[in-house]
Amino acid sequence: MMSTESTIESRTTVQVGDLEVTIVRKDIKNLHLSVYPPEGNVKVSAPVRIDDEAVRLAVIEKLGWIRRQQRELSAQERQTPREYISGETHYFLGRPYRLRVTESDQPVGAAIRNKEWIEIYVRPGTSIQTRAKVLTEWYREELHRRLAPLVAEWQENIGVNEFQWSIRRMKTKWGSCTPKRQILFNLELAKKSPECIEYLVVHELVHLIEPRHGDTFKCLMDRYMPNWRHLRSVLNAAPLSHQTWTY
Repeated sequence: MMSTESTIESRTTVQVGDLEVTIVRKDIKNLHLSVYPPEGNVKVSAPVRIDDEAVRLAVIEKLGWIRRQQRELSAQERQTPREYISGETHYFLGRPYRLRVTESDQPVGAAIRNKEWIEIYVRPGTSIQTRAKVLTEWYREELHRRLAPLVAEWQENIGVNEFQWSIRRMKTKWGSCTPKRQILFNLELAKKSPECIEYLVVHELVHLIEPRHGDTFKCLMDRYMPNWRHLRSVLNAAPLSHQTWTY
């Protein structure tokens, strides 16, 4: 998903029927409308020159699509808040695992045990926040280990170069590709299936050739990953994290 950087932004809200729409004006050429999880909040990124009335008209034209997106988000499974205690369910590579918390004086870390458990090692009396950090860093290392060969393979297959990539916590996107050729992958991808992770790699690398999601982008995706639409649906239907996503 392509994102555009801007040094100056202004943020306002307008009401369109029962919808509260956030408008972010920035130095871009075209208007972009997005619906964000978990509540289906609507945001419009708009060029500075476009007034509120033009934004309202754009939202009204897309109202059917907005309602469909909101219904899909509402129907998605969502995890309850995590407490990082033994017996709790956590996802890794698309599969649920039970968490086992082991308190000891050995080095902190995490590992898969018997294909059923994610075991984390922490100091006695460790807080929830520290347990969460240990598991998060393990997710980051595991995701990086899987992304590195995929990026190298698809970089060669697609024929792109001169870019950088990294992993980051992202609140509204599975990934992004900036005009500066910097690709970001959402840390939450560590919880998704290997096929979905590979789809995101191809998606973002194709954005180095075509920044928008128009016909050219779709043709390229069809060429390199014919089942990409199915994988996109699987990814977006996967259980959402427990936190409230904002933008």
